[in-house]
Amino acid sequence: MKAIIPVAGPGTKLRPHSYTQPKALIPLAGKSILGIMIDQLLEAGVTEFIFVVGYLGEKIEDFVAQQYPGLNAHFLQQSDRQGVGHAVLLAREQVAGEEIFIVLGDTICEYDVKAIASAPRSMIGLRKVDDPRDFGVAEVNENGMITRVVEKPQMPKSNMAMVGIYKIKESEILFRCLENNISHGVRTHGEYSITDALECMIQQGISLQSFKVDNWFDCGRKETLLESNALLLKKFAPAVDGAAFVNTVIVPPVSIGVGCQISNAVIGPDVTIGDHTKIDCSVVRNSIIGSYSHLHDIVVNDSLIGSDTDCKGEARSLNIGDNATIDLG
Repeated sequence: MKAIIPVAGPGTKLRPHSYTQPKALIPLAGKSILGIMIDQLLEAGVTEFIFVVGYLGEKIEDFVAQQYPGLNAHFLQQSDRQGVGHAVLLAREQVAGEEIFIVLGDTICEYDVKAIASAPRSMIGLRKVDDPRDFGVAEVNENGMITRVVEKPQMPKSNMAMVGIYKIKESEILFRCLENNISHGVRTHGEYSITDALECMIQQGISLQSFKVDNWFDCGRKETLLESNALLLKKFAPAVDGAAFVNTVIVPPVSIGVGCQISNAVIGPDVTIGDHTKIDCSVVRNSIIGSYSHLHDIVVNDSLIGSDTDCKGEARSLNIGDNATIDLG
């Protein structure tokens, strides 16, 4: 089975961090958004990966080469971002009519990946939401079959949102629907949507079975990214020996990267720290700190701090991108 992972989006809601690295590579619970996705798909038996990249796409390629050196991976450039449907269509030649997983590049969910991969029909992941107007929405009958899908409807008839996970057996029909929509200029909210192509499949009589994900971790904004980090740390974070750091208290769960120097500090709970970061005379809670950064004489709460950043001073809730120097003294 092959997987298509669109990761060309600019991640505007996570700026300034997405100015210097793709959203999919932001550290999360000691891993990254993309790393968690790849691990799930490998577990499901996916053998070939097609990444649709855009701005900063070389960083995606470097990450895959370094972290997954044996991965059968292809990288396609979406230089003109016209929506997820347009991104998926770029992979048509690599797919060649085979069964596929499509997983959007900021989607982390808990679900039975192996069961979905082996299901006899196409499957779409859903999750009930309070306000479905910002999502692709599926209408489902009593048998769990999807009868209609609509992208970001103003008057939704369902509160079941599509989470960005699609297992498609009839991939060539999907591609024909995408091609038809693009050739006829069928756009929704200015973009070529995969939702419109799925509705085209339904109209052609293709059966789409729904499945509900157990958890859906929102990685789209700073606040929800920190919430997702805290939840995932409880699942992935190994025990950290506070004795490895000078005069430091570790309050789990935390994830601390390799080569970190920490002294006279309180770290945690719910903290992810990248590799080779130095922290001294500081308190860090509910935060994500990038690699090669330095925090000194500061109290950090509810913060997202990029790599190669130097921070010192008072207590703050911060949202700082890479390569910054901040003195709050």
